[in-house]
Amino acid sequence: QLQLVESGGGLVQPGGSLRLSCVASGSTLDYYSISWFRQAPGKGREGVSCIANRGSITHPADSVRGRFTSSRDNAKNTAYLEINSLEPEDTGLYYCAAFSPGNYCTMNPNMMDSWGQGTQVTVSL
Repeated sequence: QLQLVESGGGLVQPGGSLRLSCVASGSTLDYYSISWFRQAPGKGREGVSCIANRGSITHPADSVRGRFTSSRDNAKNTAYLEINSLEPEDTGLYYCAAFSPGNYCTMNPNMMDSWGQGTQVTVSL
């Protein structure tokens, strides 16, 4: 069964950047699309990006378009979310999740096959 582990979160000042990683084990990442979600304190889980197994990308949230970029290296079984021009509103717990078949992207959290444990992103002075 696919297992996912996120890393790369931290405390960053407004305007800064982070690159989050999502490392897969137990299966081949190529079989899955990878979606990124975030959850701010007191709010529901929000889908911010999805990358299919051949690299097509979906950014469903207007607030992140142009600032968030998904990528993946199937040979390393790793997906990435690069976040630029960070804003305090980007603070939250960021999760990666996998969905199969990998040629299709969905931001419906109820359809995900596997989730990581999350990595905290805090944007503050």
